[in-house]
Amino acid sequence: MLGLWSLMVLIPLGWTLLSSFKTSTEIFSSPFALPDVWQFQNYANAWSTAGIGNYFLNTVIVVGSALIIVMVLGAMCAYVLARYVFPGYRAVYYLMLAGLTFPIFLAIVPLFFILKNMGLLNTLPGLIIVYVAFALPFTVFFLFAFFKALPHEIGEAAAIDGAGEWRTFFQVMLPMAKPGLASVAIFNFLGLWNQYLIPVAINTNQKNWVLSQGIVAFAGQQGYAVDFGQLFAGAVIVVVPVLVMYMLFQRQLQGSVSAGTMK
Repeated sequence: MLGLWSLMVLIPLGWTLLSSFKTSTEIFSSPFALPDVWQFQNYANAWSTAGIGNYFLNTVIVVGSALIIVMVLGAMCAYVLARYVFPGYRAVYYLMLAGLTFPIFLAIVPLFFILKNMGLLNTLPGLIIVYVAFALPFTVFFLFAFFKALPHEIGEAAAIDGAGEWRTFFQVMLPMAKPGLASVAIFNFLGLWNQYLIPVAINTNQKNWVLSQGIVAFAGQQGYAVDFGQLFAGAVIVVVPVLVMYMLFQRQLQGSVSAGTMK
């Protein structure tokens, strides 16, 4: 079953990569054959002519900034909720869970007017803030269980050695939750990198577009005369960072899966 699933994933990816080196005529006439001439120019044209390079840079800035902020805030919030008892801590946790059940499209209109009143509509900082708010509930929910499972004795030992609360968190507890951090970072990266509805609603300035907006616009800007070779090249450019992200955190992700079976 795993082999079958792997084929279902790899075959479309391989076909997309192969098509990115063809002309539109070759894609339709011989979709599964090797290209007669490898069109490396498709990538250069997609990057410059279609504006994919600018959209890629915007996406890296927005997703990278949002990911760093949400990981720091989410880890701190999950740690406090999991390790400390204070009045209203359960209410805060359940409000975070409620954020997971709220469909994002219901918040589009309020978000539009909030960002407009703040002067952040159609700006990258505004999009970063919305991405952070969008990903924070899931991050807290995911990391809560990891911090809850960490032994209290380790925190007490750090306190006996003279470590304060901040040092205990950043130098002791946070490294121990590395598998959970890697897992939630991958999930958040995938969700934010592929996000389309939020940018379309609150980021209509073309110079601030992200990749999802740019690819859709590029696919429809020429009607039936789309250069499919360049389009597939743009799709490969979108996919590659996701694969690189997974490869970088693969070991930590595997460790998070097996962490629950070991003591």
